Amino acid sequence: MTEQRFKVLKNSLKPEQFNNIDFLTKKTEELAKTDPDLSARILARVNNLKKQQAKVRSNAKVNPPKNTHKEMQGSKNSKQNTPTEKGVLAKVLNLPPFILFVILPVLIFSGYQLLWATNRFESQAKVIVQQPDSASTLDSGMALLTGLGGSGGGSDPDLVKAYIYSNDMIDYLNDKIALREHYSQSFIDYFSRIHESDSREVLDQYYQEHLNVIIEDKSGIITISAQAFDSEYAQLLANTVVERAEWFINSIGHQLANAQLNFMQGEHKLIEQRLADAQKDLLTYQQKYNLLDPTAEGTAKQQITYTLESQIAVKQTEIKTIKAIMSANSPQVRGLQNELKALNAQLEIERDKLSQSGLDEIPISELLSKFTDYKIKMDLALQAYTSSQISLEKSRIEAYRQLKYLIVVEKATLSEDSKYPDVVYNISLFLLLLSLAFGIGKIVISTIRELK
Repeated sequence: MTEQRFKVLKNSLKPEQFNNIDFLTKKTEELAKTDPDLSARILARVNNLKKQQAKVRSNAKVNPPKNTHKEMQGSKNSKQNTPTEKGVLAKVLNLPPFILFVILPVLIFSGYQLLWATNRFESQAKVIVQQPDSASTLDSGMALLTGLGGSGGGSDPDLVKAYIYSNDMIDYLNDKIALREHYSQSFIDYFSRIHESDSREVLDQYYQEHLNVIIEDKSGIITISAQAFDSEYAQLLANTVVERAEWFINSIGHQLANAQLNFMQGEHKLIEQRLADAQKDLLTYQQKYNLLDPTAEGTAKQQITYTLESQIAVKQTEIKTIKAIMSANSPQVRGLQNELKALNAQLEIERDKLSQSGLDEIPISELLSKFTDYKIKMDLALQAYTSSQISLEKSRIEAYRQLKYLIVVEKATLSEDSKYPDVVYNISLFLLLLSLAFGIGKIVISTIRELK
């Protein structure tokens, strides 16, 4: 039990107190009345410490230190003239927080901006997408059939911008003007260049950060700003981007025009084939029944029937008249009756031709009905062919009028002075952000202390 209380006492004391003979002697006197056993244990500790000190003193007398005066002097000078890293770090950490967390980083960043950061040059080019008057010239019926309408020219600048930022453009620039090699040159500072270990995604992001495309909403002018570490290369980069964008927008226009023309030509061929089939069916029908115009033939046969009916009426009138003055058996009466019979027989024959439905002959009415169907089909096909021919010619003109062109408003400039980095702006912004962060951090720390 005494040993446990001694351990508790040891844990409650500081190391310098537990090894101090005077302090432990006083502690022994204080505990002599209340806890004699613990007092005796502490006294044993005091005796041990006295023995250790006596032993150290005797060893010091027997083996004195061999350090020479010169070594001691050199050690003293080295301690005075060469501060340790621990001492420097301690001095830095003892600086006021604002200087440590704001002023010192700003000074380091300013040194980078002023002395190390590589200058970047910028070249600007301005272009605009234009096309001829694209008012629709298609026939209304064919326009609905083909689905062709007005052009969506409002999206052309956005299309150009998307292509400039695309992977296809980066691949083309790498092959054409060695884009990655320029941005990874050794004279460029470490933080501003592309490294060999960087991935393709890093290059894409780097390219988008060093090439800016701005579209003016009202005029539609596209401003392309290219940054490089050499003014001539910046101009070359801007010119190459403009040339490739021009090729892209022109190829898109030609593809659309060709697609429109090919569709219209395909529709025209279908209508032309329909007309040819209608003409062939009508000609085959005419040749089969040896007809030139069933309508005219039917009209002629009807005229014959009407003529025979008129003659029969005349003969009947003559017979009635002559019977009034002659007998029924007279030669004149019989002659007129025979003529009447012949006219009636001929009328029956002509009527049979108009409505006969025998095996060998087809009635004129049926021939006329089928001929009319073939004729109507051919007329409709002819009208469609005429409309298609007109629409095809108009579509050909419209397709060429819809071609789009990328017009250069301002050629790529050749800058004489570097534009980046903007030292004053960067340092001011860095100082402002650090000051804000320091102020917010101080408020947070103060709040936490108050909550405690």
